[in-house]
Amino acid sequence: MSTAITDVAQRATAGRIFLALLRRDINVARRELPYFLLRTTLQPLLFIVVFGLLLPRMGYLSEAYKAALLPGVLAVSLAFSSVQSVALPMVADFGWTREIEDRLLAPISLELIALEKIVSGVLQGLIAAIFVLPIARLIMGPITGLTATHFALVIFIVLLGATAFSVLGLLMGSLVNPQQIGLMFSVIVAPMIFFGCAYYPWQNLSVFPAMKYAVLINPLVYVSEGMRGVLTPGLPHMDLRAVSAALIVIIAIFWTLGFRSFAKRAIG
Repeated sequence: MSTAITDVAQRATAGRIFLALLRRDINVARRELPYFLLRTTLQPLLFIVVFGLLLPRMGYLSEAYKAALLPGVLAVSLAFSSVQSVALPMVADFGWTREIEDRLLAPISLELIALEKIVSGVLQGLIAAIFVLPIARLIMGPITGLTATHFALVIFIVLLGATAFSVLGLLMGSLVNPQQIGLMFSVIVAPMIFFGCAYYPWQNLSVFPAMKYAVLINPLVYVSEGMRGVLTPGLPHMDLRAVSAALIVIIAIFWTLGFRSFAKRAIG
């Protein structure tokens, strides 16, 4: 009986510490909100201005292209902010000051410390996507075929996408040193964005068969296609069951690799 009571007390304590760490990260993000929004949404908004406003008005792109662009831009905002919100602070935590030690001294498991980072990344990814959507609609104007009737499905895909890239942030943040962080985003994240089917539907890559199947290793492909499937279902898109399954597998793989790297770096 006493053992059971002790276990309950320990879990309650761990839960309170988890929430305290999460509140601290959210408070830090709130204080840096203008910089956070500028850092994570500037590139997607620039693409919206150029490809969703200027080029259609000039006649170089059809108005219909806006329907394909918007879900992809939201996917980029979601992914970019989620991965950055985890990777950048973690690189700093594991820097020469070893700020991670504050968390490691808390009576909480390594799994929960890593999970808190991921939850924080998911929340910040949601904030970025929510911020971009109304601005994008305002810039681009009416978009044929845009719908959000299946709101629960939209939330499900958004949460899967944000989780996948937050876990990727855990892996990246625990692998690189502060001096390598810029190179990491240039070599890994930038190509991931351009070959992530954010600016074109995956099925349209049929004209390049080799590339069509090569890009399937890119997790952004599934987030972009999932967003297209729930927001503009009239456009070509992957089956949402395949998208969901792929993202769940990606989350499991990134979590296994990311936590292993995180634990090794934390203990070492």
